[in-house]
Amino acid sequence: METLVKFRARAAIPSFPKAFGTADCIPSTTRNLPARRSEAKEGNPKPILFISFAGKNSTLMIGQITLVLFYVLAPLLILYLDNRSMFIHKIGAVVVAYVLGFVVGNLGILPEGSRETQELITMVTIPLAIPLLLFSSNIKQWLKLAGPTALSLLFGLLSVVVMVFVGFFVLHGQSFPELWKLGGMLVGVYTGGTPNLAALKIMLDIDADVYLLAHTYDMLISGVYFLFLITIGQRFFNLFLRPFKFGKIKHDSCSALHGMDAYSRILKKGKLLPLLKTLGLSVLIFAIAGGVSLLVPEKSQMVVVILIITTLAIGGSMIPKINKIDKTFELGMYLILIFSLDVASMVDIDQLAGSTPVILSYLSLIVFGSLFLQSILSKIFKIDTDTMIITSTALICSPPFVPVVAGAMNNREIVVSGLTVGIVGYAIGNYLGFVVAQVLSSVHP
Repeated sequence: METLVKFRARAAIPSFPKAFGTADCIPSTTRNLPARRSEAKEGNPKPILFISFAGKNSTLMIGQITLVLFYVLAPLLILYLDNRSMFIHKIGAVVVAYVLGFVVGNLGILPEGSRETQELITMVTIPLAIPLLLFSSNIKQWLKLAGPTALSLLFGLLSVVVMVFVGFFVLHGQSFPELWKLGGMLVGVYTGGTPNLAALKIMLDIDADVYLLAHTYDMLISGVYFLFLITIGQRFFNLFLRPFKFGKIKHDSCSALHGMDAYSRILKKGKLLPLLKTLGLSVLIFAIAGGVSLLVPEKSQMVVVILIITTLAIGGSMIPKINKIDKTFELGMYLILIFSLDVASMVDIDQLAGSTPVILSYLSLIVFGSLFLQSILSKIFKIDTDTMIITSTALICSPPFVPVVAGAMNNREIVVSGLTVGIVGYAIGNYLGFVVAQVLSSVHP
């Protein structure tokens, strides 16, 4: 399959001459250097640095700065609309970011030489976002998962991995040479979420076109899956699974994911400085991971970076002073919005044809096949309907959907379990997705 975009496993940091166009400027600044010096003596000084960026090259530099500002600031507009419009809120900020980036990237308005800037943003945002997303994790709560919930989590993970392998062997002959990479990335998104999808895209060097198609179809298929669960899912599975046994627990965990102003309090007094410190810590973790990665072969460097960052971030979450800082998750998601805009704008619409049926079939098989397999295992091991559904929701749709499904089932007692399962998925998704991809690669026909 021909593709327009190829990401390197190494950090795509542009060299100074290529990034700012100085290679084109050098001849013009040296060819008539004596004349320019004489002009300076005559009272008409023109600094060489200013001259070197004149004309076309200064325009290119301004274009790149404008592009960076667009990627950094556009999420503010998206979040503003998310707060103001119920329609946009229901669609989701990430979806809006992908749509906006895709439209901008295919209007032909991006400045010349934008590819290197886009690749650099891609390689920076995800390594910085991962620690911020994991700093608020509660490791102790992971270890205290109730027996049925822990077993249901295991079955959910197993079901996703099994269906990834099944789909791989069913579809491997469909002219899709890097199906093993797609399989690994889908393990990440269906055990964690968008951050894992983005991280594995970089770790496995997946084409931007394939990434965007996978994310687009994921939203469509997951939407059908989600609609099924909140309408007739509970009644359907109650036909052959045990009903949930209600007890007495605290109901104080659903409010965190409700409301439309989750980001609005980031800039409030007393929150910004601690968040800047955590951002600095994320930069330090990124630097440490980057330094260690220099000790391994170049093609493995980005994999090492992501895995080390994930591990150090989980370790950081066990430090109370870090774990208790508010809004770190939202700050991480802001970086995910920047990444979403950036990667969507790199996709050429002309490159989207050809691989569509394979990706659509693969995702459909994983989402609905894993739900079917998990329900069978739940029947065998006597796991109740609500626990099975909320576990599957946390893995397939990610934690923000847990309170919605719990509300549809009229069961607030499973919210804590569902959120915990989802956070565990975020933490292990990168590891599991990479391992599965390597196994698929080794058995590639």
